[in-house]
Amino acid sequence: MKLFDSELKVMDVLWRNGDTTAKEISNILAASIGWNMNTTYTVIKKCVAKGAIRRTEPGFQCHALISKEEVRAAEASELVAKLFDGSAEALFASLLGGKTLSKEQIDQLRSWIDRQE
Repeated sequence: MKLFDSELKVMDVLWRNGDTTAKEISNILAASIGWNMNTTYTVIKKCVAKGAIRRTEPGFQCHALISKEEVRAAEASELVAKLFDGSAEALFASLLGGKTLSKEQIDQLRSWIDRQE
């Protein structure tokens, strides 16, 4: 499922706060990025249509049907496929691109790689 930036903003509210009413989501996004209620409700409806959010009554209660981890994995896979010819190694090399990592960061990466093996 492909989510656009606006949809990710709504999803992020749900991922951080759990089940939330549309009105509460609207208030949060109005305060943080200046959206009006109509914009928020339109984006919520798009997320419902995509199957990312379930809406229940009373109060237009919203529940995330997909996790942040699922979206991250899908977006990462698409990025690797689209820009790096399917090579995670090429993505990793591009991300590092001359940056110096701390010993702690290197240890964390080694630990992650060890878990993958």
